[in-house]
Amino acid sequence: MRRQVPLVYFFGLVEGRYYAEYPVFIVGDDPADLTFKVQVDDRRTIAVGEAGVAEPTTTARREYVTVLAQRRIHQEEFRARVLRAYRECCAVCRLGHSELLEAAHILPDRHPRGHPVVPNGLALCKIHHAAFDRNLLGIRPDLVVEIRDDILQEEDGPMLRHGLQELHGRGLLVVPRARELKPDPARLEERYLQFRQVG
Repeated sequence: MRRQVPLVYFFGLVEGRYYAEYPVFIVGDDPADLTFKVQVDDRRTIAVGEAGVAEPTTTARREYVTVLAQRRIHQEEFRARVLRAYRECCAVCRLGHSELLEAAHILPDRHPRGHPVVPNGLALCKIHHAAFDRNLLGIRPDLVVEIRDDILQEEDGPMLRHGLQELHGRGLLVVPRARELKPDPARLEERYLQFRQVG
């Protein structure tokens, strides 16, 4: 702390998976309680000396960077839990390359019920996540995939045909085994209604 040596902070996401945040600095400690404060930021913007004397711009930057780090950790934690529940596969096409998988929110973060919990998530490959977010692809509460009508009528190459059109009317190929982790039907219903309104 006195030397302001940067550290790497490993935040546990799920068992055996960590998110690394760098650089972080120890900016305060309380030996009586065996606790310390960690600040996420660049050393140049960490105020050395008394607390509360940092310039306003430094304080604003510190708050911004801390919120940004918390958001990244939150997203990585959600992704890790969703991908584990879906056995590292896309729910729609069963693609099993985790580097091409994302955790899609059924109801977005900004929604009152858009909590970062597995029942509000779907493991989707990048193309199916983008199609879901843009309402090209919808998922009914009974876990059947629908493709928007105008996309079904469109003629294009094999990616459109195999990647989207042929999925219409098929059920999800991968869902969590545990009942409490399965997609929430109420959230799916609300999201599906949005899909239908767009189509």
